[in-house]
Amino acid sequence: MLLFGAVAALCGCSAVETADYYLQGASGQMEILARAKPIAEVIGDSPDASLKERLARVQEIRAFATRELGLPDNASYTRYADLGRPYVVWNVFAAPELSLDARQWCFPIAGCVSYRGYFNEKDARAEVAKLKEAGDDVWLSGVPAYSTLGYFDDPVLSTFIRWPDTEVARMVFHELAHQVVYAKDDTQFNESFAVTVEEAGVRRWLAAQANPQLDAQFARNERLRASFRDLTGEARTRLTEIYASASPDAEKRVQKAKAIAAMREGYERAKAGEPGLAGYDRWFAGLGNAGPNNASIVSVALYTGQVPAFKALLAAEGGDLPRFYRRVKVLSALPKAERDTVLAEAARRTVAAHAPAP
Repeated sequence: MLLFGAVAALCGCSAVETADYYLQGASGQMEILARAKPIAEVIGDSPDASLKERLARVQEIRAFATRELGLPDNASYTRYADLGRPYVVWNVFAAPELSLDARQWCFPIAGCVSYRGYFNEKDARAEVAKLKEAGDDVWLSGVPAYSTLGYFDDPVLSTFIRWPDTEVARMVFHELAHQVVYAKDDTQFNESFAVTVEEAGVRRWLAAQANPQLDAQFARNERLRASFRDLTGEARTRLTEIYASASPDAEKRVQKAKAIAAMREGYERAKAGEPGLAGYDRWFAGLGNAGPNNASIVSVALYTGQVPAFKALLAAEGGDLPRFYRRVKVLSALPKAERDTVLAEAARRTVAAHAPAP
């Protein structure tokens, strides 16, 4: 509580708003820690056979993360917390009506991030209403897990423990990756790095399992993710062109609506050929939102925009994850413009290497 109080005192925004926001953050985090119990204890006491089996699998995944992926060896994901709700936090994303530049919120410890998180959905919706009134496109997203960057021992949560094994492994590897490297004021860098680690980690974990059923589960989810990323990526490219044009704002609004409608239509066509894509219906419907908009499209890009570049850096290190972590740590210390230049060049070389011969 003293830590959060100190952070609140350092924030330059409204004193009342600051106090309220950090109080909900402090109380929400403390609630999670208070609910967390050692996994071994839960396995011994719980009458839920399915939960016990899943927690035992998490213990194996956690051990693999340290032993084979070089991820932190600490108490994170060695305890379990039942939160009794579908999400641990609700993140609010915002972007101007005619721009794909995400709004940012700045904090003394975490730096500037492209979302604002709330432990209470009602509070998150109040923030959404305020931003909408100001004219922004806004997106409310339920989040199953987050990282405290090693400040606390993050527990396994009820919000994701029932997921398929490959998805639980993804989550654990992703959140532990945030404890390895974190660059202030650069959400896309941090999330793209963690996605790269999670994907490499899951592939190595699957190789060690030698389980065809898990392999099929992973391959299917990868296909679904790729289809979704392609759809949102095409829309993002089109919207970028629209907003950069010299057209009047009224015309930009018309073209924006057409681009989003085209993305929806593409989704329905893709879903007809792959029913599993229906898992993204919630994203297209929106969690209390009016469907896809700049903010929701930006939220996807924040997690995937630099993944190709990070994959190129990992390949340049021969797939050696500890060496890759060291290289990314050095990169994270550079000014953002220099980081972006290095990553853009890495991505460019990868595209050139895979381009068909003339």
